[in-house]
Amino acid sequence: MPPQSISEIIDWQWKDYHLYHASKLNLLLHIVFVPLFVWANVGLIASLLRGQLVAVVAAAIVMLLAFAFQGIGHKGESVPSVPFSSVGSAIKRILIEQWITFPKFVISGAWLKALRA
Repeated sequence: MPPQSISEIIDWQWKDYHLYHASKLNLLLHIVFVPLFVWANVGLIASLLRGQLVAVVAAAIVMLLAFAFQGIGHKGESVPSVPFSSVGSAIKRILIEQWITFPKFVISGAWLKALRA
């Protein structure tokens, strides 16, 4: 079972991240859809603060689609992702991956290394 605290999730995700992100399709989907998810996440918060209901719904749909496309990429991995243990755990893990772990994977050069492998 994955850890629950934010710092533990960050460490846990990073430790084996390369195992769950090795297929070229998954890597390419992530490089497109993680930034889209993050952009939609920011848009959702900004729209909520402005009270723009249509924009809130649109941002939520974009977030769901971006996450769904990443899920399609994960289906092609030889090592399947660890299942979510609860809704709260899923939300924390998803947000940490999108905002911290995947960007770190790209910035560290590990994404490019995995793509070339």
